[in-house]
Order: sequence, then structure tokens, then C-alpha cells
Amino acid sequence: MANYRIHFAKEILGVPFTVGSVEIAKARDPGRALRAAEIRFARQHRLSDWRERADTVDIAASEGAAQG
Repeated sequence: MANYRIHFAKEILGVPFTVGSVEIAKARDPGRALRAAEIRFARQHRLSDWRERADTVDIAASEGAAQG
């Protein structure tokens, strides 16, 4: 299992501005990490859906990610 960092951004005039990021430890794959991050981001900001605050997401394996 690997660690992932997901960045949430709002695009203004085509330029993405990061509005938050979430670290997910030990996800089976990037898809599961993304779904977990979307839920966590929405809860942190007391939103029903993460898209109320951000337009795009960027997912990357974190440094020191576990080798599976």
C-alpha cells in the first residue's frame, strides 16, 4: 500500500490556485486514495461535496511511499 497526497485547486481565469491538500496513508491504489481524500476534504470544510470549494484535483504518491 502506498501513501498519496491530493491537492484541491480552484481555477480562476484558467490558473489553478491550491485551496487545500489531503494526505492519505496506505491506500490500495490512486483511485481509492482520491475517493478518501474527496470525502475527507468535504468533511474538513463542512461541505456536502468537495466541488463546492474546488474545481480540480491532483494526486501524487508521497515521498517515502511504501513499496508494495
